Amino acid sequence: MKYLRILLHTIKIFIVFTLCMLFFYFGLVWINEEYQNYNRYHQPEGKAIKVNSPNEIHETPSTVIDRVKLFFKLAE
Repeated sequence: MKYLRILLHTIKIFIVFTLCMLFFYFGLVWINEEYQNYNRYHQPEGKAIKVNSPNEIHETPSTVIDRVKLFFKLAE
């Protein structure tokens, strides 16, 4: 009788573990499918501008010496 109770308890734990594992697995599959169809490279809308636009007004260092000076100035 004692062994039967231990066996039933073990089977119950195995079933609960399996159900939780399946729920977690299919949740991950669902999230993966949601982001698989997400287009990360769509054209921005509104007033968004490109980061590397050619119409940049700011000065850019043109020589290696200017770049090194800017590097040390910004303390990076």
